Amino acid sequence: MINNLQNAINRVVTLKFCVIMKHMPTVNFYYHSKDNETEIAASVKPLKTYIAKKLTCGEINLSPDEVSIRILYVELSDGMMADVELDITAANFSERVDSQDRICLDVQAYIKQQIPSVSKVNVWLNLHELGHSFE
Repeated sequence: MINNLQNAINRVVTLKFCVIMKHMPTVNFYYHSKDNETEIAASVKPLKTYIAKKLTCGEINLSPDEVSIRILYVELSDGMMADVELDITAANFSERVDSQDRICLDVQAYIKQQIPSVSKVNVWLNLHELGHSFE
């Protein structure tokens, strides 16, 4: 009975690890000035590469294809705090938790470098356990 319980626990731990390993980070990129659209469009592929690099940790080596970036124009932008705002969602590996503020500051600086026409950029990094529909 103890062996069966241990096997069941091992399967659950392995399944949970596999699900976390396959979680692909998502980025919601909000902007409110159509004047920036060309620069924003040009920044998507390099940003995917940069986010993958910044969120790579331990044995988790992300590729740009594992990062989903959604560009959202906000017409009624009075609620926004900055010209551009990014919400990054990813699994909560301890290396990411330990450096979450540095990751946000680095992404903020990267966006300002890639899109010089924006003066204010805010970045949030949401780290938690998530499910998804990928097999």
